Amino acid sequence: MDNLETAVRPEFASVGSAPSGSTLSQRMAVLNQKSILDMIKEFRRNWHILCDSERTTVCGADSMLLALQLSMADNNKQHNGEFTVPLSDVLLTWKFFLHEKLNLPVENMEVIDHYEDIRRTYDDFLKNSNMLDLIDVYKKCSVLISNCENNANISPSQLRDFLLGRQYAVADETDLYVPTSPMSKHNQDNEKVQLLARKIIYSYLSLLVNSKNDLALAHILNIPDRGLGREAFTDLKHAAQEKKMSIFLVATSFIRTLELGGKGYAPSPSDPLRAHVKGLSNFINFIDKLDEILGEIPNPSIAGGRILSVIKMQLIKGQNSRDPFCKAVEEVAQDLDLRIKNIINSQQGDVILGTTDISPARPKSYAINHGTAYCGRDTVKILLVLLDEEAASLPTKNKAELLYDDENTIHHNGISILTLFRSPTQVNTSSMKPLRERIHKSMHEKKTKMKQTLIRSQFACTYKEDCIISKDKWNDVNSASEPLYALRMENDLSEGVNSSVRRPTVGTSSGNVHLDRSKSEKVARKSSSQTGNKSSKRKQERCGPAGFRLANKVDRLFPACT
Repeated sequence: MDNLETAVRPEFASVGSAPSGSTLSQRMAVLNQKSILDMIKEFRRNWHILCDSERTTVCGADSMLLALQLSMADNNKQHNGEFTVPLSDVLLTWKFFLHEKLNLPVENMEVIDHYEDIRRTYDDFLKNSNMLDLIDVYKKCSVLISNCENNANISPSQLRDFLLGRQYAVADETDLYVPTSPMSKHNQDNEKVQLLARKIIYSYLSLLVNSKNDLALAHILNIPDRGLGREAFTDLKHAAQEKKMSIFLVATSFIRTLELGGKGYAPSPSDPLRAHVKGLSNFINFIDKLDEILGEIPNPSIAGGRILSVIKMQLIKGQNSRDPFCKAVEEVAQDLDLRIKNIINSQQGDVILGTTDISPARPKSYAINHGTAYCGRDTVKILLVLLDEEAASLPTKNKAELLYDDENTIHHNGISILTLFRSPTQVNTSSMKPLRERIHKSMHEKKTKMKQTLIRSQFACTYKEDCIISKDKWNDVNSASEPLYALRMENDLSEGVNSSVRRPTVGTSSGNVHLDRSKSEKVARKSSSQTGNKSSKRKQERCGPAGFRLANKVDRLFPACT
């Protein structure tokens, strides 16, 4: 608050010259910002009447726009099948949304389809994340008319203009003919990196104070790189929707079960979160470290400085000290540490000014779980003041860069919030078994096949199926060997008859019979030897010398197989 007042004073100090258009717009913006901060302070003083949790965080203009964008994308997915939304539709709905929620006139304003569903999704998202936007805070403070005198300092139209960023429009119109020096690309990149570092550190602090804040978790889950990209966030999001829990609570319960539950409580092998155990464990353990500092150090100034130092070291670990992001992180951490000390000094000064000779009654202690004390509450209250100031900051001027630009986080393995919440295209695996089971099954089949191939390579000729010929080949062999088989049967029959009678048959001499028999035997032996040579060559090629010898023994012992 002191910084805002000192920012306003120089404007009024310039006596004798009329303020320019840009100076007037900046002054109005600062006054509106101060009024919003006073409104949030009044909300904090009466939080036990206005909300259920002391750790409820306030959603600023940029976060409100991001939540609206996600709600619209989710609505489009339900009706059109695509989790996306154009920038023009977001800005159009944003303007109508502010007028409608602030009870301002909405005549002649275009309404997007399914607006009621979008509004319902938006409200549910904030409720599940334990957040209230600035309009909700304004409405809740309006209920306390007698106690909330500061709320009269800002009107619904002024709050609408602040959220829409009207101060930028006024400045642009008044400075239309004023030459401005172009900003170099280097300065623009430094400004982006500065904003990124500020957003990341504030997201860590917000998640530390409010563990249900899914929007803050989305900003920092994979910064620095933990291997928790889009797939990991999607798995966490689906698990949270299925269990109706916050994303951080799902991740925490999963890691706690693995670490403390034992084999009996181990997650199922088909649980998709098993693929992200290392990254989730890294993230949860780091948040636990911040929680330990919060609970073990009672002094808010020391605890706040230690928390910022640990976050800073985590973000710049392994980075080049000359990297712009490292420099920006160090500057933001140092600035916030100084701001925490200023907040503490300001609160102590207010307490000294408010004291009298009579000691006032000790105020009733309220906590997150309705009357029970928790460690680090004083530090949490200081961090809430810090987060409230960020929520009352001016909205981002470039909406496209805020909502869609991935370049802000490309150097740190990050993606836009819309892309992160959009589930990647997945194959329909409703009728498929889990991946781990399919891998084990395929590996078992390969091992079994390798064992069978090894056995067959040694005793291939002993297997019955190797001796069986296919049906077509068997018919061809039968048709080719039928005359030979008939000739052999005829010779055997004639031989049996002649041997029984002991004399040649009528019309045939004994010499001709022996000649015919010898000829037929030669033809049979020749054909059988050709067939045997072919089969022996095939066996030798397939079985090798040792197998070939073993196969000949088997053929002699079991002639039926051949």
